Amino acid sequence: MNEEKENIEPLPKVDTKEFELPETVYVRDIENRVFQGIVLHCLTNIKGISLVEGNFMDNILGRDSLEGVRGIHTEQDSSRPCVSIRVEVNICYGISIPKKAEEVQTKITEEVTKLTGLHVASIHIVFKNIISSDQMNKITDTIGSAHESQMLMDRDSENEYTDEF
Repeated sequence: MNEEKENIEPLPKVDTKEFELPETVYVRDIENRVFQGIVLHCLTNIKGISLVEGNFMDNILGRDSLEGVRGIHTEQDSSRPCVSIRVEVNICYGISIPKKAEEVQTKITEEVTKLTGLHVASIHIVFKNIISSDQMNKITDTIGSAHESQMLMDRDSENEYTDEF
């Protein structure tokens, strides 16, 4: 038995560099619809502006289009973690455009950064039209009704199917 121990050669030392793994690359893609949803949510909380006609309602009612929501355009930079956003809105007559632009830009920047972790490289606000306060009230009432309807539909659909027995 002692003879067997003497015949065993010691194992050569292994270079641990051979076992080091290359750096892991983490990839996170965020689709444009996510940014559009964040911007839409921000715009609903800002008084005196509305997204260009007809598009907000289509989004609330779930009508899909190929390019997403018209009036909100995003571009991501693949070489850096940042996004550029362009938003087309209508503004109610009598509201200061520079002040409202700053309010919109600040709100969108804060929300996009908070929710996606991306740097907002630029926000370009395009004021497409001036609308009267009566038109704004109609839009607000329509949006409120559509939002309530969508919430009811979502609540009813949640109750339709469950996995519980």
